[in-house]
Amino acid sequence: MNAKDRFLKYVKFDTTSDENSSSCPSTQGQTVLLKALFDELVAMGAQARQDKNGYVYALIPATKKGLNKLCFIAHTDTSPAVSGSGVNPKEIAYNGGDVVLENGVVISVKDTPELMNYVGKDLIVTDGKTLLGADDKAGVAEIMTAAEILLKDDSIPHGDILIGFTPDEEIGRGADLFDVKGFGADFGFTVDGGELGEIEYENFNAASAVLTINGTSIHPGSAKNKMKNAIDLFTEFHSMLPENMRPVNTENYEGFYMADEISGGVESLTAKYIIRDHDKGKFEVKKKFFASVTEFLNSKYGDGVFVSEIKDSYYNMSEIIKKNFHLIENAEKAMTECGVQPKIIPIRGGTDGARLSFEGLPCPNLSTGGLNFHGRREFIPSFALEKMTEVILKIIEIYSLKKY
Repeated sequence: MNAKDRFLKYVKFDTTSDENSSSCPSTQGQTVLLKALFDELVAMGAQARQDKNGYVYALIPATKKGLNKLCFIAHTDTSPAVSGSGVNPKEIAYNGGDVVLENGVVISVKDTPELMNYVGKDLIVTDGKTLLGADDKAGVAEIMTAAEILLKDDSIPHGDILIGFTPDEEIGRGADLFDVKGFGADFGFTVDGGELGEIEYENFNAASAVLTINGTSIHPGSAKNKMKNAIDLFTEFHSMLPENMRPVNTENYEGFYMADEISGGVESLTAKYIIRDHDKGKFEVKKKFFASVTEFLNSKYGDGVFVSEIKDSYYNMSEIIKKNFHLIENAEKAMTECGVQPKIIPIRGGTDGARLSFEGLPCPNLSTGGLNFHGRREFIPSFALEKMTEVILKIIEIYSLKKY
């Protein structure tokens, strides 16, 4: 089975993760796909195991001794931002211009100028009702296809190749229960990036913040100088965060504050925020400013009206990868030799690899080929699935030449 066919098979599994679930995986659909991947790896001849939390690990034994243990990792869940149930993929020949999906949703050249890079190519899109799932089932398909090629041809020289599939990356838990020690890799790559050619080793430092506002409810007819409307208080708090530091106004290495979820009413309101910055110093300043706004407004409205809890999520893996820069150099070399133009860009987000890098497993991120992740306008050029499989195999070939 080639990577495209695998991808079209995997996206049919509804693997939307759920941050409100305490189980691992957080949803049953992930459990089903992870078990299917385990069975498929066993059928291929890989030495595979699946732990009680659903994580799948596999080994393709070395055909050449004395080399590093290289790994490739992808996640199986899809973002809860848009439904992943009933994904109905369609392959279309792209001849330029906007793409109108069956549900009237438009992938426009204005919003996605990268479309024009694929004139004359086939694209895999949705019907406009769901996301597609290229993040990260494209990565899963590419790794699985490379694994099958290696297992079918033991004349290809390589060291131990390790494969990992995780649940719940989209809700920040993908690396929580990953068995780094038992996995045994020296270093490797997550295959979880975007447009073909991307190589990422600089990601955000990330924190989550929960803001609780304790208001005072009074009948509006007699509310003067008595009511503390938590909704009004929230708008005051939010307006004090710099407008130029919202996601819609930032790019590249610029960090941001983002109100991610709001619930409540006059008497009580809870707002969930995310705080991001590539620069560790600026990241710490952003967290301190968020807390200082809380303190300032409490001085105005009374102690305990505003309560903020800030928790770090993950850190910029660049400090780890810079000590293992052969990973980036060899990824660039592999892409170039496969006819792909490498593009080193900062991740405006995070990956399992960011967490794993700080746990002793350096893992920069490679492209999958997909675009417009987490939405109904998600798509992937068909050829990118096969090309990234080729890139993975080329990386393995490069690491078969010497030990690092």
